Amino acid sequence: MTTPQPRDGDRERDPSARVYTPDFLTELFRNPLDPGYGDAAARRATGSMSRVRQVLGRPVSLVVLALIGFLFAVAYRETVAEEPSRATARAGLVAEIKGREAETDRLTERAEQLREEVGRQRDAALSGSQASRLRTLEAGTGLARVRGDGVVVRLADAAADQDGVTGGDAGPSRVLYSDLQKVANALWAAGAEAVAVNGQRLTATSTIRSAGEAILVDYRPVTGPYEVQAIGPGSMRDRFDESRAAALMREVARTTGLSFGVKRVEDLTLPAAPQPRLRYAEPSVSPSARPSRSGGAGSSSPGSSGPGGSSSPSGGGR
Repeated sequence: MTTPQPRDGDRERDPSARVYTPDFLTELFRNPLDPGYGDAAARRATGSMSRVRQVLGRPVSLVVLALIGFLFAVAYRETVAEEPSRATARAGLVAEIKGREAETDRLTERAEQLREEVGRQRDAALSGSQASRLRTLEAGTGLARVRGDGVVVRLADAAADQDGVTGGDAGPSRVLYSDLQKVANALWAAGAEAVAVNGQRLTATSTIRSAGEAILVDYRPVTGPYEVQAIGPGSMRDRFDESRAAALMREVARTTGLSFGVKRVEDLTLPAAPQPRLRYAEPSVSPSARPSRSGGAGSSSPGSSGPGGSSSPSGGGR
């Protein structure tokens, strides 16, 4: 009597015939430590070489730490030692700058007093009409103090927004020298008769430029907030508001936070500009070296004879 062979379906239904794969979680809980760690621990416990390395490595580590600490101490000492000299040099420069500014202001005030005295002496020497015409010309050229109704344009830097990535200022939030140039030119175009920037009177030869982060008006630094003052007709405010420069500054103020404002001012006084340094034209050659002609048109000099004669540059012939 033979035993029947089990079929595939019977084998699948028999629990004892199933093959189980290893469970990862069961194996992890059964052997939590990786065999490599165990082998390394065993080698450290039995190997004399690892103990020698530990004994020799500790002094080396202490020496390296001591050397790093010594370098940090030396660097800190040098930094602390140089700080008083830096502070002293900085304080000296600040004091010198303030002293020069005070001296400049004193000389400017003295020059203004002398100018007024010269004006009084000149008016006393000239007739009434000549003195009046001279004062009108001085007012137009910026060499005399003027007074009247006008407009004041105020510009100020925006609050500095720090960039979260670079730490620098985010966006052009500072007033540029070109902004003052645009405003001043727009006021001239609107009919201004006299313009000044922070009390610095502008003339036909005035310059507005930058030196690093500083703005210079006629080589004198000006700081914010900046006020561009102008004296002119009553329509100057409206004409300036309609200018392209005013529209551009309003857009810049809206996008960057820069302060820009325009207002009418009555009884505005603008100071006189410093006396200009006069420059005189000089001939490039001396008068004796110039060619001279003593004869009529188309004739040669008296020393020439006939068509073959020629004249020298000084007019004399050979």
